Amino acid sequence: MSNTINPDQTTAERRKRGDEIVSHLTDGAPRPASLDALERDYPFLSNAVSAFAVGEIFDRTVLDIRTRQLALCAAFAALGLTDFLKIHAGYALNHGATEDELKEIVNLTIIPGGFPRAIMASQALSQVFTSRS
Repeated sequence: MSNTINPDQTTAERRKRGDEIVSHLTDGAPRPASLDALERDYPFLSNAVSAFAVGEIFDRTVLDIRTRQLALCAAFAALGLTDFLKIHAGYALNHGATEDELKEIVNLTIIPGGFPRAIMASQALSQVFTSRS
């Protein structure tokens, strides 16, 4: 893990690291179906997500996994991106976040995103919590 991008690392190496990170985030469970669909239908975009977003950005060590996933949950909630919120809420729970912490993110979403997005986030998180119980 590093906090700088290694310019000598190939895209294939970054993608492999991205796949390893997703496996760790899911605690070894299958990766989200959305990643499989992206791979099938949009291989270039899938490669960019795996190699850059996951293989480089998620590999940084400034934030621990739990904190990074909570920050992403807050961003996705405020943007109204509930499908992404559900994926990253699962990752956050897998790495030590609590349901109460995720619920607090919903409360905080009211400030930048407004009540409608906070309500959408609460509904998405309820689905995540139910699926895990």
